Amino acid sequence: MSRPPLHALQGFLAAARFGNLSRAAESMHVTVSALSHQMRALEERLGYKLLTRNARGVSLTTEGQRLLERIAPHLDAIAQAVQPFAARRDDILTVSATPSMSSNWLVPRLTSFLAAHPKIEINLLSSEAVVDFVSNDSIDAALRIGLGQWPGVTAEHLFDEWLVPMASPALVERMGGINARPLEEWPLLGDPDGQWNRWFAQTEGTPPTRFVAVFDDSESHHRAALDGVGVALGRLTRARLLLESGQLVRLSSQRLKTRYAHYLVYPPRSAEHRGFLSFRDWLRAQASEHVRQTE
Repeated sequence: MSRPPLHALQGFLAAARFGNLSRAAESMHVTVSALSHQMRALEERLGYKLLTRNARGVSLTTEGQRLLERIAPHLDAIAQAVQPFAARRDDILTVSATPSMSSNWLVPRLTSFLAAHPKIEINLLSSEAVVDFVSNDSIDAALRIGLGQWPGVTAEHLFDEWLVPMASPALVERMGGINARPLEEWPLLGDPDGQWNRWFAQTEGTPPTRFVAVFDDSESHHRAALDGVGVALGRLTRARLLLESGQLVRLSSQRLKTRYAHYLVYPPRSAEHRGFLSFRDWLRAQASEHVRQTE
């Protein structure tokens, strides 16, 4: 049998490690369709099935696990061997950010960076996935929200995240105005982390006995507030543009600090990337300005 193409084996390795074709395709800089085609071609060449699709992504068959164990050490050794010879261009910067952080905070500010550094090309990857800088060395940095405790990387604190109650103007009008009644009497949108209990403990209010709806993701939580379903205890960074445009209204001047904060995360190799260093300096200045504006 002729040698299977190296790119197909690399695609298989990425799919096996991520357990998800979308994330694997993103790491390989190919489309999901292209990666799926590579996997089918590889399976046909070898004569057995390697991956099984399931609700959460893909899993390895017995044959797939055997192949992974045999090829992974060799592909990793090749990648490590050629790494010192790979030229990294200082004028191309690849940054990963969550979709909400990217669209609501980073992108509206990006014009000033590009104006100051017109020769730097930014590749912005929107993903909720935590970046593996070891297996994906094309990514130079990431913007993440969390506790700042990621192993093997530098995590620079940018700014804290705050929660405030917010609602649509239509709901405010329906309730008779912002100060027409106590907040606990409004239709509240719950969250699984119990942030409303912290809010009412801080404001010395009475928590409601029930919520009109409970959401486990930030996007749905804010979307329901926009649609007038109820009051969201929303993240200021996520909702900034909505508040500034009047699509959402703050119901209190108080705010609640979350456990999580926003960080710039990067591997040791990025400290030698001149484009990244310029981006880091700019990002620090933007974060400081954000803090001043939200105090």
